[in-house]
Amino acid sequence: MNSLHFFFANLYKPARLSLWTMALLLAVLVNGCSKKPLPPPEPPVIERYDEATRKRIAQWKALIKETKKAPISEKLASVNKFFNHLHFVTDRNHWGQEDYWATPLETLVSNGGDCEDFTIAKYFTLKSLEVPDKKMRLTYVKSLTRNQAHMVLNYYHHPSSDPLVLDNLNKRIVPASQRKDLVPVYSFNGTGLWLAKNRGYSTPVGGASRLKLWQEVLQRAEDEPLLP
Repeated sequence: MNSLHFFFANLYKPARLSLWTMALLLAVLVNGCSKKPLPPPEPPVIERYDEATRKRIAQWKALIKETKKAPISEKLASVNKFFNHLHFVTDRNHWGQEDYWATPLETLVSNGGDCEDFTIAKYFTLKSLEVPDKKMRLTYVKSLTRNQAHMVLNYYHHPSSDPLVLDNLNKRIVPASQRKDLVPVYSFNGTGLWLAKNRGYSTPVGGASRLKLWQEVLQRAEDEPLLP
């Protein structure tokens, strides 16, 4: 007996059918008689990209999975090397803007970025590897060799220690004291903002919320479904 026959056969037997049963039968009837197919489910975001992009994203997620329990030195080296392999592209050529800070996913999907994008991607990836926010600072510096503004990621073993520099210009991770080509200007992370007085010393000047571009990238990264 099909659902339509069963429905009408029992329609006039109120003593035997509860209101809930009637509603259930009506739902079966409506769905069974509808000729309109259900829309296919939305594909996962990763499936909307081409094969090369999916591969980069998969490698990124594999890096995080494989180094989750690795020593901090290995985490820093692996993350620095991974993002330094991407293409360097200026914001004007890449995004059509004078200054744009990309999320890690935006950088991976577009297969490129500038020093700010690479530094941001390293910061978020290391956070995914459970490196404490307080041990990292995104640092604006002046590159003396290029005579231009530049951004690097500094890692501090201790608050007062000489930080290690993760950079896309000099790909070796060395202490900041050995980077005589960089003059620090200011640094920040998810909670604070510091003004550099001289090499190796900085003073807090307020929260990171003062940086508009930083707040925008934090919000977009939070909304990204693929961020580990």
